[in-house]
Amino acid sequence: MIKVKLFADFRKDRGKEVDFEYFEGINGKFILEKLKIDEKEIAVFLVNGKNKKLDEPLEDGDVIALFPPIAGG
Repeated sequence: MIKVKLFADFRKDRGKEVDFEYFEGINGKFILEKLKIDEKEIAVFLVNGKNKKLDEPLEDGDVIALFPPIAGG
């Protein structure tokens, strides 16, 4: 199982967390496609708290955090 934690605007209509069944070759690009999130919308993509590339394979039990760009002052 891969747990995806969503932050800020990504939570709208998706909730705080989404689980995906693990399969060999699953990666961040697949997850974004299923969540209907464009790669250009991603400011931070973390796997187990570390920056990773979207095309890197994921492991069973990984926890992903997705952050959009956040403006503030």
